Amino acid sequence: MTSRPRSQRTRKSPDQRRAEIVEAAARIALGQGFELVTLRRIAEELGVRPGLIHHYFPVADHLVSEAFTHATTRERESLLPPGEEECPPVDRLARFVVGLADGDHLDLSRLWLNARHLSRFKESLRLAVRTQESVTRTALVELVEKGVRTGEFATDDALKAALHILVAVDGLGSYANDDSPPQDGPEIGDVAVEAAETRLGLAPGTLRARDRARSADTTS
Repeated sequence: MTSRPRSQRTRKSPDQRRAEIVEAAARIALGQGFELVTLRRIAEELGVRPGLIHHYFPVADHLVSEAFTHATTRERESLLPPGEEECPPVDRLARFVVGLADGDHLDLSRLWLNARHLSRFKESLRLAVRTQESVTRTALVELVEKGVRTGEFATDDALKAALHILVAVDGLGSYANDDSPPQDGPEIGDVAVEAAETRLGLAPGTLRARDRARSADTTS
């Protein structure tokens, strides 16, 4: 009688397993909301026992906060890629603002809206939200300061300009769950784009034009 060969399973290191759990939690949070980030749901996603998830995350709230950090870090790096620091600041700003204003990262906007609400009740998530807000703010301030040095932006207060832009972008996020057709009048996303252009002394239409040019270069 011929015995069937046993399937070979690759044993994952603790770091690999933990990263896999956080990745799955971030994916569920982005697509379905933090309310579905439970130990049982993650276990089902990965095809493992809930006890394994509990081994790495005895406190479910800590998994939620790490999932938020993972998702927002990844999305921020897609909007402000670390490898593009030498690109013109106006092009980098266009990618950031237009990408958010046009709903290309709607899941991210919903994630922030969800996280800010739940952070009222979850201390670890509140700290994660505060930390990620600080990281994004710092990155945008540095971008604005560089643009001022190169003569692309005009402002005497980089921090204030960055805050105006972020508040406008965050304001758009409050509509992330609104699936109703747009009303007559200007697109709501234009508010964030115009806020950035106004605060930095850019001519109207500059950011969308630069983003279109960047996209054309990427696809050509």
